[in-house]
Amino acid sequence: MRAAVYRRTGPAREVLAIEDISTPEPGPGQVRVRLQFSGVNPSDVKTRAGLRTKVLPFERIIPHSDGAGVIEAVGTGVDASRIGEPVWSWNAAWGRADGTAAQYICLPSEQAVRLPDGIAGDIGACMGIPALTAFHAVAMDGGVAGKRVLVAGGAGAVGNYAVQMARLAGAKQVIATVSNDDKAALALAAGADAAVNYKAGDVAAQVQQLTEGENIDRIIEVDIGANMALDTELIAAEGDIIGYGSGMPEFAVPFFPMIVKNVRLRFFIAYNLTTSDRKRAVDGLTDLLRQGALMHNIAARLPLERIADAHELVESGKATGNVVLTID
Repeated sequence: MRAAVYRRTGPAREVLAIEDISTPEPGPGQVRVRLQFSGVNPSDVKTRAGLRTKVLPFERIIPHSDGAGVIEAVGTGVDASRIGEPVWSWNAAWGRADGTAAQYICLPSEQAVRLPDGIAGDIGACMGIPALTAFHAVAMDGGVAGKRVLVAGGAGAVGNYAVQMARLAGAKQVIATVSNDDKAALALAAGADAAVNYKAGDVAAQVQQLTEGENIDRIIEVDIGANMALDTELIAAEGDIIGYGSGMPEFAVPFFPMIVKNVRLRFFIAYNLTTSDRKRAVDGLTDLLRQGALMHNIAARLPLERIADAHELVESGKATGNVVLTID
């Protein structure tokens, strides 16, 4: 089979290559998926670049945890009726050498989730990290029904889903931060009541004008390191600041302003959801897909051979939405 691989960390064009390698066989409890799409996420890019560690856990890595395709073979212990199912994957490359940037992948049966009828594979390739992250950020700790929600980066891969899901979950008000008018239009189309350009003026003042002086009950934060001061100013008493991303590994937390408001500061990564939280998110996403309740913002579809271009696009921050690879 054809697969994109790397054997050392570094710039995409220097370390990524397309190779012919053996097609895997499913082991006990596994399924083999013929992949049609592979999702490219910031975590995939950072791992390949060596931003977390330059020591690879495996001699050769096929990148990407998100993907979609069709089950074509099963291992022992898996019902053969699953053959032919359209599926999407989660955690395909988490703690494993083989991800979804290939024609085939073998993975535990539970990590291949049935796609509802009529849902295209490129949408399935956006579920694993972007949609699961957004769903959990909205649903955790009692959800957002009746609450004011601020979604940082409301036009991004995670943020755009979070705006939609907060609206669907009954939020009282949903405000998104964006960096330009085009992104504002995307956030508004997703259901935000308003979009605030964080590059134009005092963000806190703009938000509080929109809320008529009220603070925010839940902030869903794409870059908590950069926005900690702003979040501290805007968060309401008993509010939640949910951090799923940060541009810096360490940052200061203003303790006294937080403690006097009884603020809950929560962090999570979609790779490490508990079994119960993941089931809630997977089941919830499946229901939303069946209902046709979600808009899907795919910024670019590139062939597997252009994986370096896809990584560079994600690294640049210029992709307004998800980036997926098409696999022959």
